Amino acid sequence: KWTKPIINAGDGVGEHPTQALLDIFTIREVIGTVNNLVITLVGDLANGRTVHSLARLLTHYNKISLQFVSPDQLRMPEEVKEYLRKRDIGFREMTSLVDALPETDVLYMTRIQKERFENEDEYRSCCDHYIVTPQLMTKAKPKMIVMHPLPRLNEIQPDFDSDKRAAYFTQAENGMYVRMALLAKVLGKI
Repeated sequence: KWTKPIINAGDGVGEHPTQALLDIFTIREVIGTVNNLVITLVGDLANGRTVHSLARLLTHYNKISLQFVSPDQLRMPEEVKEYLRKRDIGFREMTSLVDALPETDVLYMTRIQKERFENEDEYRSCCDHYIVTPQLMTKAKPKMIVMHPLPRLNEIQPDFDSDKRAAYFTQAENGMYVRMALLAKVLGKI
């Protein structure tokens, strides 16, 4: 039906499949596998297109367990949760990052998106609940990674950037390579 390829590089609050591909690439590159992991998605799960796509893509891997950490008003959309249920992917929803950390292999932070709120008061009631600090991360596994699709606001303090578990700059660099490969593929170069 279509004669020209289209790459979805993000569509509003819907999906962001190229980000999900580079996220999977990063997890595999840094951890060595995507199977048998507990992946914790944190922040604006209602409007965060990156987490929608990543959750869906993770259904193609074995023994994945998801944890969704968000304020009540920013929970993962029901259609994404139903997609996971139909594919027997276990998940749990919570509001406490501290409670989620001990089991987490991949901590995927997202920003609270101010532009998605009707007013400043609504936004302020949701922001600054989840902030990665060196002190908080003493509760996490020594061998796990922290990811973020960037740009970040204050959900990861800069003094965590030098921690060996900080994978978000590697993730951003991988975005260039994955997207270059996608372009090469649709242009018939590979």
